[in-house]
Amino acid sequence: MRKPLRIEVVSDVVCPWCYIGKRRLEKALVLLGDEAQVSVRYLPFQLNPAMPQGGMSRAEYRKAKFGSIERSRQLDARVAAEGRGEGIEFAFERMARTPSTLAAHRLIELAQRQGAGQAVVEHLFRAYFEQAKDVGDPKVLEGIAKRSGVSGWPQEADAKGVAALEEEMRGIGISAVPTFIFDRKLGVSGAHPPEALAQAMREALSAK
Repeated sequence: MRKPLRIEVVSDVVCPWCYIGKRRLEKALVLLGDEAQVSVRYLPFQLNPAMPQGGMSRAEYRKAKFGSIERSRQLDARVAAEGRGEGIEFAFERMARTPSTLAAHRLIELAQRQGAGQAVVEHLFRAYFEQAKDVGDPKVLEGIAKRSGVSGWPQEADAKGVAALEEEMRGIGISAVPTFIFDRKLGVSGAHPPEALAQAMREALSAK
């Protein structure tokens, strides 16, 4: 009988390394094969919790964060190269805004309650990073909810529950994403190669 393995992914939808980490986790699960019965849940973490609800110009945000547009472009180029290795075509040059991700996290949590979490996370990452859409825009979120088969958005979103989850993540010391938590016993921070993630899963399973 396969042992259950609970994977929690602490992530933000405007974090390019989280998108890369998602792809690498998917490959790690293939490597793990039938060794475990796996469940995956995404947990909220806002990289920019003070971001205005309407977001801001990405150029202004990146310049303030990294000191110059040139430095921002250098970092984007590095991430883009890593992304291509995972089949991701980052559209950094077309991305106009850095959004607040609070509503997106609420949508993810609502979707997970309905069994559509993986679809919503994928659509959010793809919309922002490959289609250069503003994932803080209510119309964009509504479209993703509909395509993913999520009902009750936004009326049934649990704002307090999402806030409590994020507070819990910060409370246990998480300060960077992606962070992968295996059975609340082992944590791995960063978009590590699939082999490393698969090894961490096996270590968590052996501790049962």
